[in-house]
Amino acid sequence: MISSENVENSYQEAKERYAAVGVDTDKVLKELKKVKLSVHCWQGDDIHGFLFPNQELTGGIGVSGNYPGIARTPDELTSDLSEALSLIPGNHKVQLHAIYAVTDKKKDLNDLGPEDFSYWVDWAKKEKVGLDMNGTFFSHSMVKDNFTLASPDKNVRDFWIQHGKISREISNYFGKELGQQSINNFWIPDGFKDNPIDKATPRLRLMDSLDQIIEKKYDEKNTIEAFEGKLFGTGIESYTVGSHLFYNNYAISRNKLWTIDAGHWHPTEDVSDKFSAFLPFGKGLMLHVSRPVRWDSDHVVIFDESLVRIARSLVRDNKLSKTNIGLDFFDATINRVAAWVIGARATQKAILQAMLEPIDQLKKAELNFDFTTRLAETEELKSYPFGAVWDEFCLQNNVPVGTDWLQNIHQYEKDVQFKRN
Repeated sequence: MISSENVENSYQEAKERYAAVGVDTDKVLKELKKVKLSVHCWQGDDIHGFLFPNQELTGGIGVSGNYPGIARTPDELTSDLSEALSLIPGNHKVQLHAIYAVTDKKKDLNDLGPEDFSYWVDWAKKEKVGLDMNGTFFSHSMVKDNFTLASPDKNVRDFWIQHGKISREISNYFGKELGQQSINNFWIPDGFKDNPIDKATPRLRLMDSLDQIIEKKYDEKNTIEAFEGKLFGTGIESYTVGSHLFYNNYAISRNKLWTIDAGHWHPTEDVSDKFSAFLPFGKGLMLHVSRPVRWDSDHVVIFDESLVRIARSLVRDNKLSKTNIGLDFFDATINRVAAWVIGARATQKAILQAMLEPIDQLKKAELNFDFTTRLAETEELKSYPFGAVWDEFCLQNNVPVGTDWLQNIHQYEKDVQFKRN
């Protein structure tokens, strides 16, 4: 157990080190607390949801592992989320999928309503968190030959258009009830396994379907849509209808948000470089922070170079206010609550480290072509005691410091999770 006295002493030393290069750590901690993460609920139950819990995962989605203690009911999932949030410093949001509706009768994706998410709103008010929304366009019998909104079958398109409209209504409900904007994310798995002849028509159908979905106007104070592209997926290796460029253009032309998932790009691409290229034209971004090993494998986020670059890009270019940061991974080989905590805290650490740079000084050196200073200072900063500042942030927010939070996880496993099996 790390004592608060040791944390404070280490922080004061770190504060002096950073002050010497022009960084006010007290101010940085206040800024970091303003950054909300959107924690994804589906890590807790391996994307089963409550509408069709026995439905096989489709759309190129799969979860590996069978660690004991999986959440099986709404109460179990919210209990696990509450435990995770208690170990993550700051105030955050939770992302839902439509399949997490809590209903007292059997419903399909095209006849849900806000009343089916009142359970979540009541829980969110108790936890003092916001809620974001995702329509569920996968793992359903109406996904025909890997097509939904871009299907050549009008009946299929109409089913998913109705679902998209419902997801917007639910997202608007979240925003009104909780007093903060709910991001409504759209991702679809449409595409071809082998080379298509016609690449244009499916995209025209998708554009028309999306236009029908967003036709009704909602107050953006409550909700706004975000559109998520992908390079390719299992079963659609040759052609993805909702490509990055398609959704980039759609988001700009419709004044909506563009979603960038860190795992949806070619492994050699730098995701962080996309932000400054899009934001001068686009309204804003939704991020799905993930960790692709080889490709879109959705490993638990860790404090690696890719995450550091994402954080630096947002902080150095002052784009945090135009960016919604969500988590998106699912690992059933480890404790699922611990996965949330590890991923969220790693993301916050990366943002903190980026904030602890004398950015204005570095930009001035760069503007004067003083690349020697730029390189020397950024290299030295890598070994500065940002960990001591992070510990202080945890202490100020009444969450365990260092690995002390693992004790909470082990106790929660023993008292709650392991009793489920």
